[in-house]
Amino acid sequence: MLLLCLINITVVVAAVIIHYECLLRLNAILPRLKVWHRFRIVFGVLGAMVAHGVEIWCFALAYFLMIKRGDWGTLMGAFNGTLLDCAYFSFTTFTTIGFGDIEPFGPLKYLTGLEALTGLVLITWTASFLFLEMQRYWNIK
Repeated sequence: MLLLCLINITVVVAAVIIHYECLLRLNAILPRLKVWHRFRIVFGVLGAMVAHGVEIWCFALAYFLMIKRGDWGTLMGAFNGTLLDCAYFSFTTFTTIGFGDIEPFGPLKYLTGLEALTGLVLITWTASFLFLEMQRYWNIK
């Protein structure tokens, strides 16, 4: 059980670090872009979406490896055990859309709860970051 907790914590910490590093780099790059000021926001949105995608794939890989281990739970429903199915499940969990055609069972469900909470926090962090960037560039003529 301790190993399972360490894996859960590691995946969440990795997602937060990825997000922090991405936003830090976007904050440094956006002011130096030689484009029309409104396109800076577009680059910021696209950069944040890439970060979210990488974070979601980190969780998907953790699900995949935990399922392959066998005794840490599984995903049931419209799930055939592929990494792509794990990514689909991770996208729906991270964005807090909720469980639909795939459900977690066993100890794996603790990671799904952590992913939903992490996704909510990181999406909110992105919204705050983009709001500040919009304030910086929106009224420039």
